[in-house]
Amino acid sequence: MAKSKSSEFRPNDYIVYPAHGVGQILRIEEQEVAGMTLELFVISFEKDKMTLRVPTNKANSVGMRSLASPDIMDKALETLKGRARVKKAMWSRRAQEYEQKINSGDLIAIAEVVRDLHRGDDQREQSYSERQLYEAALERLTRELAAVNGVDEGAAAARVDEVLVSRAA
Repeated sequence: MAKSKSSEFRPNDYIVYPAHGVGQILRIEEQEVAGMTLELFVISFEKDKMTLRVPTNKANSVGMRSLASPDIMDKALETLKGRARVKKAMWSRRAQEYEQKINSGDLIAIAEVVRDLHRGDDQREQSYSERQLYEAALERLTRELAAVNGVDEGAAAARVDEVLVSRAA
């Protein structure tokens, strides 16, 4: 049963883990836990200097997915061009919604957070918590864009910035 699930992801594949963003599967290993043998993906998140072990049979249920297709990446960049949709709800409620979108691993939802929290030079300063959420969403988006397009994060960040600036013009 566990063997068939692991065929979707292979060592050296880049994946997206909802709570941590883009990582790379280093290997698939077996480990004995509480008398049971588990098959685990060993995933490295280089930027965070973190290694995560995920049971192969739980990969889909925790939301682990392959990188976005170029079509979905284009839709995410298109989302950035839209008008910011800021609800009139209290900041604590909006912040919670933004956090959920970021941790969902859904690229379009992450792009919505970047779009909604982006501030141009002519707009008011962001609060500390707004900036934290914005930077977390921006980092997730640029890391995945870099991995999908096979470029470094600097080039991906420049591309996202270009789209955000063109919207403001």
